[in-house]
Amino acid sequence: MSTDANDKAVGPLAAASGAAEERFANFLHRHSKELAPGRAFSAAILPTSIYALEADPSGPYQYARWTHPGWTALEEALGALEDADALVFPSGAAAVAALFASCLRPGDRLLLQSDAYMGTRTAAEKYSAPNGVAVYTCPTAQIAQHPFDGYRLILLETPSNPSLELLDIGQCAQRAHAAGSLLVIDNTQMTPLGQRPLELGADAVVYSDTKLLGGHSDLVFGHVASRDGALLAGVRDWRGVCGAIPGPFEAWMLQRSLDTLEVRLARMSANALALAQALQRHPASVHVAFPGLPSHPAHELARAQMNGFGALIGLTLADKDAAERFIRACPYLRPTTSFGGVHSSAERRTRWGDRVAEGFIRLSVGCEPTRALCAAVLASMDRLAKR
Repeated sequence: MSTDANDKAVGPLAAASGAAEERFANFLHRHSKELAPGRAFSAAILPTSIYALEADPSGPYQYARWTHPGWTALEEALGALEDADALVFPSGAAAVAALFASCLRPGDRLLLQSDAYMGTRTAAEKYSAPNGVAVYTCPTAQIAQHPFDGYRLILLETPSNPSLELLDIGQCAQRAHAAGSLLVIDNTQMTPLGQRPLELGADAVVYSDTKLLGGHSDLVFGHVASRDGALLAGVRDWRGVCGAIPGPFEAWMLQRSLDTLEVRLARMSANALALAQALQRHPASVHVAFPGLPSHPAHELARAQMNGFGALIGLTLADKDAAERFIRACPYLRPTTSFGGVHSSAERRTRWGDRVAEGFIRLSVGCEPTRALCAAVLASMDRLAKR
């Protein structure tokens, strides 16, 4: 690595980026030299519920609630991205539910962030807690000081959604394992290209593939990945018994989307950085949260732990009215929930009950041309400043 001061500032991310690029190139060509002549490179869509099954049950496919060739192809693809085994689900929520149901028993303790994704917390409080699991929550900013002793499972999200606070995954993994706990990281925002929790010591990662991995806002999907065979065996058994399974067409759609992940993520990350820098300087901004800004309190951790800084920006404006006017005025911001699509979107998060300011907007930055996107967003901000 160069010792020039400017090079040092981006050195860790540049090295991570090079490794990620090589990993993704290998992913794209994982079958390029292996297939027999005449075999298709693309996975097939197989709408079947049954397989040939003579005499005693045998073979990898017996009934489509247990296994499916479409899942196999997709799980191999996701596993190649993660360097781990993967199990697919019809949503990210179903993937989280499978982890809770297979890992937790009455009397076990579960730790979650109080200011991370609301759906995970709601699932635990509505369904795990009444079944005897003690559910504890802690603000992201206090996780580093919160004792991990006595927890069976710790599920953390970094960056947190929507406030974009960071946790040191390696430190959390060391503390969790010293306490005898399992650590699961929700890596939805960063994807396997942007952050590698398993390599930092996490026991498993969980994703809402509805977001960046799917990337086109036309699919609901999820998966769990791990290098712990026993953990995944429990998750797989729960999926088969309870039937939380995706359809063959949805599995094909996600596999199709994976091939463009790197190029989409690169554009979205570059757009988000340019937009965050511009918004931080704008007089109508009360606060801009983005790990790529030196003003972010965990900027150095982001540089060390992440490859790029993601595609979400937390923008706080003066109040609810200002936030709504800003979203309505910008032609390149879709007023919708969710994130990670190729089209930029925005929403005021207090409408869902998140503990943020009334004027807080979660910006999901898409793949629009950078200049056009920044110009449109700043023009909308200018209208607020002039009012």
